[in-house]
Amino acid sequence: MKAPKIKLMEVCGTHTMAIARAGIKKLLPDTVELTVELVSGPGCPVCVCSQSDIDRAVEVSRIKDVIMTTFGDMMRVPGRRGSLEDMKRKGSDVRVVYSSLDALNIAKGNPQKKVVFMGIGFETTSPTIAATILEAKKQKIRNFFVLSNFKLIFPALEALAGSKKNKIDGFICPGHVSVITGSIPYEKVAKRYKKPSVITGFETIDILKGIERLINQIKNREYKVEIAYKRAVKKEGNPTARKILGSVFEASDSEWRGLGIIKKSGLKLRKKYRDFGAETRFKVKIPKTRKMRGCACGEVIQGIKSPRDCKLFKKTCTPQNPVGPCMVSSEGSCAAYYKYG
Repeated sequence: MKAPKIKLMEVCGTHTMAIARAGIKKLLPDTVELTVELVSGPGCPVCVCSQSDIDRAVEVSRIKDVIMTTFGDMMRVPGRRGSLEDMKRKGSDVRVVYSSLDALNIAKGNPQKKVVFMGIGFETTSPTIAATILEAKKQKIRNFFVLSNFKLIFPALEALAGSKKNKIDGFICPGHVSVITGSIPYEKVAKRYKKPSVITGFETIDILKGIERLINQIKNREYKVEIAYKRAVKKEGNPTARKILGSVFEASDSEWRGLGIIKKSGLKLRKKYRDFGAETRFKVKIPKTRKMRGCACGEVIQGIKSPRDCKLFKKTCTPQNPVGPCMVSSEGSCAAYYKYG
């Protein structure tokens, strides 16, 4: 008799790395009674940026008098004309920053330049960028712009939960996103799609407890949301952070690598703050989007394929010569598999 198989998805790049580093997959049941499989989801903010997002940033960086700023992981993600790192080598002013406030300070120190911050991330990161825009408006800094590539995790979870391709049974949910959002938004996925969710921390014991709770829920046919990270996550989350975010941004349709366009899954600046939008300020022609030949990053993000299923993995695609963002990012599934096996 074939063993019942439970397929769980971790929806966080930090979890992906922690699971690989600790060798958790080797500890999971694989017996005649039960088999548990872990797959990675769209929890890496670098990886889920669409090809057009990357190409737009590359084109903006080529504009005269523009200083492009971004997080380090974004530098090496390849676009049609190359990466931001390539543009820097060719003479564009591209700088790595640790926060959007660093970019704002660069704008203050270079009033003759136009400083663009390529913003990426989920609900964890975006409130800090909203706060930076509020500060820029308060200080009347007019040469600071944000290229908004922010994503909202819950519409993506719904898309995955409703997909017939990956057949996910439950979700290991990100602790840091949940610090902001709380647990309530996960309830829709749990109830409507009968997919239990457990919010966990990032220590090995946190993740194992989360997996245990999901297995128990699935065995008992319970479909609810549990917080297994109560030292950091509250049911109501952080209302102050969400208020700041909502005052500057509003939900918009957004394209995800591998998942396509998902309604209301991104963020755009509200009309009051549109002057800070790089998309509004810089009109650039983006090369026609084309999937990187042979790259399975889109399927890996959906939990359809493992990095090992990609023909390029550890061959033409390595951390030294990445073909797709899943190998570039420090939170990417391919990078985790490459480093930890």
